[in-house]
Amino acid sequence: MALTTENSMLKIEDLHGRVHDYLRISITETCNLRCTYCMPAEGINLTPKAHIMTANEIEEIAKTFVSLGVKKIRLTGGEPLVRKDAKDIIERLGKLGVELTLTTNGLLVHEYIDTFKAAGIKSLNVSLDTLQKDKYLQITRRDYFHALWKNIELLLHHKFIVKINVVLIKGFNDCEIIDFINITKELNIQIRFIEFMPFNGNQWDQFKLVTYAEILELLSHSFKPENILRIKDKPNDTAKNHQIKSFKGSFSVISSVTNPFCSTCNRIRLTADGKLKNCLFSNSETALLETFRKGESILPLIQKNIASKFPVRGGMKSDAEFQNPELFSKNRSMIKIGG
Repeated sequence: MALTTENSMLKIEDLHGRVHDYLRISITETCNLRCTYCMPAEGINLTPKAHIMTANEIEEIAKTFVSLGVKKIRLTGGEPLVRKDAKDIIERLGKLGVELTLTTNGLLVHEYIDTFKAAGIKSLNVSLDTLQKDKYLQITRRDYFHALWKNIELLLHHKFIVKINVVLIKGFNDCEIIDFINITKELNIQIRFIEFMPFNGNQWDQFKLVTYAEILELLSHSFKPENILRIKDKPNDTAKNHQIKSFKGSFSVISSVTNPFCSTCNRIRLTADGKLKNCLFSNSETALLETFRKGESILPLIQKNIASKFPVRGGMKSDAEFQNPELFSKNRSMIKIGG
């Protein structure tokens, strides 16, 4: 049974006892960057606009999930802030009484500071995979490094919690791990190192992985062991959190490939075209938008989708299955999922 009642409150629970109270909503497939690990080099075929959720549909579908116990909503893309009615969507969802946040490439946040505050957003995840201007151009295929860093400083000035997402790729930016950690000495920023994950069209290779163990080994050469502090993780946290003693900020490692956190997963994803994914790595989806547009209840579809959720990584139990191109290529590219 996917939906259970506790103290007269509905909650979305799968057959493995995991309660899902965190919804990630992609509001667009478009982006103003072309990151290599997110988008195939040849680009993607965008879903026709008529099949993308409208602001009204996003709000109403989100309300359904909130009524089922969702406590946190994250807006993603593509780049969510490139959508023309992004401010309207943010303002609407800010009234739902949940923790609202978003993941962004940071290039447009200067236009949204007041909107974020009005919607009660306190924390943002900003994607930045290198501290070097030339590498930023190489991986994003766009020359916006200085504009991005200026906006990160703007967010800090306005007292937002800033988490920087760094997708680590061996031979590309693993040499910058210590550089990233060192910026937390004076800046109250959380650096989030994310393992390079396999998706359709992103040239994933297991030899490009930088693992949690490798990061800790690297740290041991730059910091005394007693100064590398392990911070208590939050419930359902995907990250293993750390801090260097006396540093203002912190860092964490999200090891989705080598140390999956499926047993405590509380996440569900709604794509920009209104399809529900119960796992980032699952190639199966449930179309909610078509049913919603007919005026019919989407509750049975949500129940069925969550009931079908596998214990681990979309049913890929072994590393061999997970790393099999024939399997992960059946999934969407990251930009069409929304992360």
